[in-house]
Amino acid sequence: MTTKITLLCIFISSFFFSQKIDAEKLNNYFTSIEAKNLGIGSLSIFKNGQEVYTKNFGQKNIPGLYFNSNTKYQIGSVTKMITATLIFKLIEEKKLRLEDKLSEFYPKIPNSDKITIKNMLEHTSGLGSYVVKEGEVWVTEKVSDKEIMDLIIQQGSRFEPGEQVAYSNTAYYLLTKILEKKRQKPFHTLIETEISAPLGLKNLASVQLHPKNIFLPYIYENNSWNLLKKDINFFNVIGVGDIASTPYDLNIFMTNLFHNKILKKSSLEQMIPISGKESWGRGIAVWDFDGIIYYGHGGDTLGSHALLIYNKEADISIAYTTNGERIKKEDFIKNIVNLLYDKPFTLPEIK
Repeated sequence: MTTKITLLCIFISSFFFSQKIDAEKLNNYFTSIEAKNLGIGSLSIFKNGQEVYTKNFGQKNIPGLYFNSNTKYQIGSVTKMITATLIFKLIEEKKLRLEDKLSEFYPKIPNSDKITIKNMLEHTSGLGSYVVKEGEVWVTEKVSDKEIMDLIIQQGSRFEPGEQVAYSNTAYYLLTKILEKKRQKPFHTLIETEISAPLGLKNLASVQLHPKNIFLPYIYENNSWNLLKKDINFFNVIGVGDIASTPYDLNIFMTNLFHNKILKKSSLEQMIPISGKESWGRGIAVWDFDGIIYYGHGGDTLGSHALLIYNKEADISIAYTTNGERIKKEDFIKNIVNLLYDKPFTLPEIK
């Protein structure tokens, strides 16, 4: 049964190889989004390593808004996929192992003698989410590493490692710290030297580099777009959700990752979820669009959202970024996939 399903997915995806992207259909979709004030953002689609479609939409609905091709978006937890990639580079160099225990680095954290690097990468560590305290996102103002670490220790472990899957910002905060310890370099330098420079990315950077020209987040209230009063302070989520980028640069990263130009094929295979068994791999999640399988990661701040996904059979990478969301990014990107595969869809009714 599994073999038949896999072959069907390959057939569906392979059908796209003979098709050209229908730019008119995509343009009509975005025209409708813009006319109904249903969002602000940008989309980039790569096929066979080249950009074949790009669109900015909704910006004209904000009077006086300036932007250009280099204007970046906060990509939230898409950052985690890049952090995981850097961890696997360490593993390839035999400077770290998936089996290494958290206690080797942070013995005061509860259950650290049982939690492995692998557990943290795949969200099976049992660790919580330090960005939330007493039910609220509290990292909107800069806080110290000590405050964060004290909270992580206080929150402890929710379950034994490997027993469950529960998304953990804490795990990736600690992975970033381990990465910096092993490399003896800050995260932003590692992004620059191991990702941005080798790939020629001019618009992908950690917050520590103080990137300029970034879209501010907006919220739709009283029939108009208004600046969100407060977002996460990105210095609190380094390696977890701090990177800003254009969708174009995200697609370059994604294409090179899946073309095995950043990591070895064997490393990438370990990152990808096990088919039929996992929704989360080790830094990469699976996205199933009615049998059409994509891999990637999503990201959310309080005001910006992003989704970066890749289909192996058709060699298609899709990067979606928004600083004004009214349609959930998962629904938005499903519409895009349906358009690419000539499948029906309907715009959601938003009051």
